[in-house]
Amino acid sequence: MSSQAKGENPLKILRTGIAKNILVKVKSGSAYVGRLVMVDSTMNVVLSDCREITWNSGNLEVVADYGTVLIRGSQIVYVAINYEFEGQP
Repeated sequence: MSSQAKGENPLKILRTGIAKNILVKVKSGSAYVGRLVMVDSTMNVVLSDCREITWNSGNLEVVADYGTVLIRGSQIVYVAINYEFEGQP
């Protein structure tokens, strides 16, 4: 029998991103960048200083500034922790 390494818990990894900038891509195709304030057991996330971004001709552009937002965990496709882009202040 071979021993398998126990995989990391995605929720535990996401919680390491609290107070860091993250990128959240959702099922609708939209992407949001902001500072992770909290995450709950269903992976709902709260972002402060949130901006919706898009990629146009290979360049990132800010679509809108939202302030504080809640993104439902059921709508999240992926999350990138410590995300930075040129449009940030």
